[in-house]
Parts: sequence; structure tokens; C-alpha cells
Amino acid sequence: MATTTSTIETAQRTDHQSLASSSKNEIPLQEVDDERQLASTMRDNKLAFSAVERWNHPRINQYRLAAVFFAFINFGMNDGSYGALVPYIEKDYHLSYTVTSLVFLSPFAGYTLAAIFSDRLHLLFGRRGIAIFAPVSKLIAYVVIATHPPYPAVVTILALAGLANGIIDAAWNAWIGSLAHANQLLGLMHGLYGLGATISPLIATTMITKGHLGWWTFFYLMTGLAAVEIATGAMAFWSETGTKYTAANRADGKDRGMIGESLKQKVTWICAIFLLCYVGLEVSLGGWIVNFMIRVRKGKPFQSGMTATGFWLGITAGRIILGFITPKIGERLAVSIYLLAALGFEIIFWLVPQFIVSAVAVALLGLFIGPIFPSTVVVVTKLLPAEMHVAAIGFSAAIGGGGAAVYAIEPA
Repeated sequence: MATTTSTIETAQRTDHQSLASSSKNEIPLQEVDDERQLASTMRDNKLAFSAVERWNHPRINQYRLAAVFFAFINFGMNDGSYGALVPYIEKDYHLSYTVTSLVFLSPFAGYTLAAIFSDRLHLLFGRRGIAIFAPVSKLIAYVVIATHPPYPAVVTILALAGLANGIIDAAWNAWIGSLAHANQLLGLMHGLYGLGATISPLIATTMITKGHLGWWTFFYLMTGLAAVEIATGAMAFWSETGTKYTAANRADGKDRGMIGESLKQKVTWICAIFLLCYVGLEVSLGGWIVNFMIRVRKGKPFQSGMTATGFWLGITAGRIILGFITPKIGERLAVSIYLLAALGFEIIFWLVPQFIVSAVAVALLGLFIGPIFPSTVVVVTKLLPAEMHVAAIGFSAAIGGGGAAVYAIEPA
């Protein structure tokens, strides 16, 4: 009996040891599986991070970035010139304020077409097609305006320039927004837009007031710059075909347009309405500041033209300098601070009826509203999938162009 009991106890001890051994073996296996899964996830994340292109990698991106920056300088020169040219267009054609305001309304038609067709153009021709088609359209518009045609022809052909700039706005914002450090790069790109808008009133005003040239001669310069933009853009983006774009930006590889899908997103509409207000403020202020300073603040033509230069210079500085501060404090808080500061300087501009005070206030106003557009683009690229970026940004920019058209119209 004792022997039997001893045998049973020995068997039980053996079973317990076996179970313990089995349990010890299972835990390390589970830990090994977890470690392998974690390592695999980290490896996938590392690959995903490394897949994001940078401004200098692949190397061709350096040349593409230079071409895009040059295109945005031209873009800014186009928009910034209106404020300096409007008083002379009005005088040359003997127009009222309201009729002269059509130069702001006409590009909106082009922006609307750009919002509709920009995504489709990407799918068909890729970024190479965008880099060629847009500046060619501007070149045609500038050549026509440089011939000093009747005013209805000027208004009509500006729609073609608006189409070109709308396509550029959507395409290059979406591309830059997809790169690493997008906030800083977009700040630089839009800062160069501001630089173009800064120097164009200075050039136009000098040509007219000092050189005694017709307002349309400014577009001789713009024609030459558009030709250079065609060459630089085509060379930089020649390998970016429609097939390549579709493969990279459509998960199923199909070339379906995304404008309908992007309009179903609440983010698209919020950003569009926000830009309606912002772009309307920016373009109408930059467009009418010269007339305001001449007629209301009683300034001389050249000094008044320099206030437009100061406004766009403020925008340039704001986009470059504050563009590096915005990502550190977050887009939402940064934009709120910028808007409050801009409101304060707008109140000073309006309530203090002195030329110098108004000129300084409008420059500081430009400083704080400068980073708002690129910050909005960054938010869109963060909240929407890459395949919707061109369509969503194009639509938002078109609605913003509508704000520029409506806000800039002066009553008769």
C-alpha cells in the first residue's frame, strides 16, 4: 500500500513538473511572437516614414522645388500687380470703380474651372502636364494684355490667367504638402509668392510714374517670366507622367476623379469657407490699398504705390518667419493668435487717419495674415488622404478666389 501511494505521489510530482515545464515553454513562445510582431510593426513604420519624400531626396526634388518656387514668385507678381495697375487702368479706359473691379472677378471664373478639372489633368498628364499647361496659359494671357486691347478683352483673357494660377495653386500646394517638413516648405513657397507680390507693385509703379510707360508694358516682363517658367517646370517634372501620378495616388490604380469624393468631406467645406474670407481680405486689401491711400489718405502716387509693396512685404516676412513658429505651437493656436493680431492692426489702420500710420499698420497686418493660407493647406493634407489633396485644395482655392472677386468689387 505504501509503495502504491509513493508511486502515485511520484507520478503526480512528474505531472506537475511536466505542466510547469510546458507552461514555462509557452510563455517565452508568446513573448517571442509579440516581439516579432512589434519588430515587424516598427519596421513597417520605419519604411512608411522613409517613403515620405523630402525636399532634397530624391535629388531631382531640389530642381522641382526650385521650379515650383519660381512659379510662385510669378504667381505673386501676377496678383500683386493689380493694386498698382488698377488706378491707371481706370484712368486709361475711363471706367468707374465697379467696372474696374471686373479685373478681380474675371480670374474667379478661371479658378472655378481649375477646381473642376485640376484633378483630371493630373490623372491624364501628371505633374509634367501641369508644369507646361499652366504657364503656357499665362503666356497667352499676358501676350494679349501686352498689346493694349480694349477693356472687355482684358477682362476676358484674365480668366485664362486665373485658370493657370488656380491649377498651379492646387498642384504645387498638394505636392509640397506631401513632403516632409511641409509647414516650413509651404511657408517658404508662399513667402516667395509674397515676394513676387511685393516687387511687382514696385516695378509696375516705377515703370508708370518714373518711366512714363503705359500700364500694359508691365506684361512684357510677365510674358518673359512665363516663358522661363515653362522651361524650368518642363525640365524638372518631365518624368512625372499621368500614369505615374495615378499609380502613386490611387490605391486601385484607376484614374477616377476625386472632386466628388472630396466634396463629401466636411474638412473640404470648412477650409473652403475659411479661405473665402481670408483670400478675399488679402486680395481686396492688396488690390485697393493704392487707390485708398491716394484718394482717402491724400498720398502721392509713388508713395501710395509703396504701401502695396509694404503690405506684400509683410505677408512675405510672415510666411517665412512665422512659418517656422506655427508647427511648434500648432496650427489652430497659431492661426487664432495671428487673426487677433491682424484684427488689431486693421482697427488702427481704419481709425487713425494718417498716411504713415496707415502704411505701417497695413504692413504689420500683412505680417500676421501671411501664414494663414499655408497653415490651412497643411491642415487639409493632414486630415484628408493623399488622393484627395489636389481636388480638395483646388476646390478650396477656387472658393477663396470667389472671395477675392466679391470682396474686391467696389460700389459705383
